[in-house]
Amino acid sequence: ASLTAGNVAATDGLAKLLGEREFSILFHEGEHENLHISVVSGKAILVVLFDERSSLGLVRLRVKKASGELGSVIEDIVARSQQQRGLAGGGFAPFAEITDDDIDALFN
Repeated sequence: ASLTAGNVAATDGLAKLLGEREFSILFHEGEHENLHISVVSGKAILVVLFDERSSLGLVRLRVKKASGELGSVIEDIVARSQQQRGLAGGGFAPFAEITDDDIDALFN
């Protein structure tokens, strides 16, 4: 996962150098295995590993459909998270309700 994220970050840097907003799809062709890497909604990375039994065109078609569906799910999660933060009174502060007295009571 970290190598894939690094690959996406490096490619993002190349895109910026070339004046592009992003290169959202990466493809690596190996002797036996291929990788199709795509950024979904700017928040997730979808990696598909496939071999010669599948064509790049078919993978791209399926990834495009899956990315749309995953993007909708991700956007829904983000919206719900922001709504929960709003209900909590602004920014997300999981320990905001803990007082100094609570800490003292815990360690005494």
